[in-house]
Amino acid sequence: MEWTTVTVIIALVGLVVTVTTPLIRLNSNITRLSVILNGIKAELEEQKKALIAQKAESRESHRRLWAHNDDQDNTLNDHETRIRVLEQQNKE
Repeated sequence: MEWTTVTVIIALVGLVVTVTTPLIRLNSNITRLSVILNGIKAELEEQKKALIAQKAESRESHRRLWAHNDDQDNTLNDHETRIRVLEQQNKE
């Protein structure tokens, strides 16, 4: 009777060790993955903010370029008009 009890206790301890070891590994892996995922999430947020800032800068840069382009078009039109006037004066 005594050896049967010892055998049952040893079997139960073996079962507990067999079940708890993978659970502990699983828990540590889940914790590690959670930390990694939080880091990735924070980096993604930084990237989103940087992208929004870059879009705003690009939008402003394009606006300035188009404004400068419009100014140059107006200057070229003025020169074209002046040349036409000069050519008409030379013909007369």
